[in-house]
Amino acid sequence: MSPRNRRILFSLAVLVWAGIMLYFHGSGRIARYLAPDFRPLVLLGGLGLAVLGLFNLLTAGQDADCGHDHCGPDDGHDHESSDLPPLVAFLLMVLPISLSVAWTRDEFSAASLSRKGLYDSPAELSATLLSNLPPLTRELIAERYPATPDGYHPLSLIELFFATGDREMQGVLEGLKVETEGRWMEERDNNPDGTRKRLYRLFLTCCIADSRAIPIILEYDKTPPEYGENDWVKVAGTMHFQLENGGIQPVLHVRRTLAADPPYEESFLRKNHLLPR
Repeated sequence: MSPRNRRILFSLAVLVWAGIMLYFHGSGRIARYLAPDFRPLVLLGGLGLAVLGLFNLLTAGQDADCGHDHCGPDDGHDHESSDLPPLVAFLLMVLPISLSVAWTRDEFSAASLSRKGLYDSPAELSATLLSNLPPLTRELIAERYPATPDGYHPLSLIELFFATGDREMQGVLEGLKVETEGRWMEERDNNPDGTRKRLYRLFLTCCIADSRAIPIILEYDKTPPEYGENDWVKVAGTMHFQLENGGIQPVLHVRRTLAADPPYEESFLRKNHLLPR
């Protein structure tokens, strides 16, 4: 392949990467992968790659001085050749990321979530991150979380989960009628009668790679309703903290379950205020 065609091919590869980065930012899909502080870097990186790719594409046919003398017109010294065929290099740069963008569901599978703490005991994680939560009292709940017409206080799932690491918060929430939302998942532990499901959301520090699943257990009096894995639901019931398998588990005894729309920010962010000011 001629040097000019190689330059065109690799310029196109750079433009593909630029297009993917700009697409993720412009479409809003980036919100599922990065915290807000990091999203402008994707935009700037995509614009930078676009400028680089366009410049190289427009100048692909120009000769350039390599900066040192060659032995003569028949010198075989070539700064652009490599052991890897250009077309193979192009495919290695473009094909994996293109297929990943096309095939990803922008969400974790059950197996991936299990590695991110979906079925771990909540005590250790909740105790570690409990400092992110301001004090919670029944009075504060009544003031800032007015009950729905049927008497349920809309609390975030993260507050219900982190209460397992603090006996005072457990006392505040124990027996409280609450409403919360999250993603629907099967319950694989301590579920002999098939009356349990698991509700979770992700806790994100900077990117999806460091995320952790924040779950609670849903307990039904009979067979739970049918929803797909990772579907968003809103549930209402009575909150309890039960000793199971040697640790405290947050268990919501559900009385109402409805399908829900995904929130704009699907993940909890470290800098979020968990209680409104």
